[in-house]
Amino acid sequence: MQLERYKTDLLKEVAYINLLILDITGNIRNIYLPAARFDDILKNGARFDASAYGYAEPGDSEMTAVISGSAAFIETQENSKILHILCDVLSPDGEPLEQYPRTVIKKAKDFMAEQKVADTAKVRVVLEYYVFGEAEFNNEEDSSYFRVSLPDEFAGSSGSSLKGTPSVGYGKMMKEDCLAAVTGETVGLLNTVGIPVKSFRREGALPKIKMELDFMDVVQASDMVTLARWIICRAASESGLRVTFMPKPLCGMPGSGMRILQLLEKNGSPLFNGDTFLGLSDAGLSYTAGLLFHSVTGSLLTFACQGTNSYRRLARAGGAPMRAAFSKNLQDAAVRVTTCQSDENVGLEYVAGDAAGNIYFFMAALILAGADGLFKEMNPVWLGYHSREAKKELILPRDLDSALDGLEKDAGYLAPAFPEEFAERWIKIKRAEAEYVYNAPTPQEYELYF
Repeated sequence: MQLERYKTDLLKEVAYINLLILDITGNIRNIYLPAARFDDILKNGARFDASAYGYAEPGDSEMTAVISGSAAFIETQENSKILHILCDVLSPDGEPLEQYPRTVIKKAKDFMAEQKVADTAKVRVVLEYYVFGEAEFNNEEDSSYFRVSLPDEFAGSSGSSLKGTPSVGYGKMMKEDCLAAVTGETVGLLNTVGIPVKSFRREGALPKIKMELDFMDVVQASDMVTLARWIICRAASESGLRVTFMPKPLCGMPGSGMRILQLLEKNGSPLFNGDTFLGLSDAGLSYTAGLLFHSVTGSLLTFACQGTNSYRRLARAGGAPMRAAFSKNLQDAAVRVTTCQSDENVGLEYVAGDAAGNIYFFMAALILAGADGLFKEMNPVWLGYHSREAKKELILPRDLDSALDGLEKDAGYLAPAFPEEFAERWIKIKRAEAEYVYNAPTPQEYELYF
């Protein structure tokens, strides 16, 4: 994969334009157009059917993709250059589509500033994912299976089996196997297109990678994480490997999360720094309470953990962040209080979510949940979120259906950024996913009950 930053003087070398449009699940869809249409697209955008993207019903679904100006880069394929451009979407009346992910996160950011919650919001995202040599899966009425394997070179040096202690790969020298080459290449590609990678290493299981991005504005971070997932998967595919951001791809091995560290500033000062519980300010405590309150209801969790597989990661075993608690070091706490070494600013790290879903909705819901805690002056200590005990009432929902039940009752705080009818559409989409998964027997059930 060969990428470079877009510069206007390179446009004459471009053969095709690839408009990158987000569907409602956060995945990238494509519209390819000849480069000769660039000026027309810049002026008028490109029409497309949004019903296939999850935003509208057929018959009333013609939308317009417009160049956002947030991310553009060039890829060379077989001596032909393609310009990839991230897009916004307009509704038929010419206004930003309310349900579009980039519209939602921008409205959440604007709301935070307008309501004087904070002037700026920066986040540092940590991605986790598995790299396999092969991946096969199939579902029929009379059979169902999945099978994954280590890359050949990796298996040859470390054994062909994925079995082993969960920490066997933690910090293992990456030069020993083929993951080094593809990960190093991927980091170079990400930096080339402006996605700042701070560090990367093998994490826990043998084929698992942890990649830490540097601090970015919340809108920029949502864009960059989405593009990073796309580039990581494509770079691996070109090397004959398969990447998955599934939260729990393997039984008995560590899951893959996405940690989001938030740093907010108001009037030039960090919002969370203080001298109360765990070094937090009163605002920091209230913001934390908002995050945890809306997590334990299930509402925030439907955006942090958007698929059924997410809740397998949050199972009781393995120290997963399954509890509405905040701490500096408890593994099962959903929020961790962190002091940044560079400037000693206090940040709040939400660790219950994962990267398998739509990060724009996740990030927007995160901001709105914290802001709601501030507005209502919630106190996480009074609410019992400081407890070290795994009390039943503080355990996060254990499955997607339960989380969606919570969203049905607790969606009011989302109104500043999400359109009124959005929760109903989201619940409908996710209920269908849950029904598909929960109606299928698993191999473990055959083992136990056949």
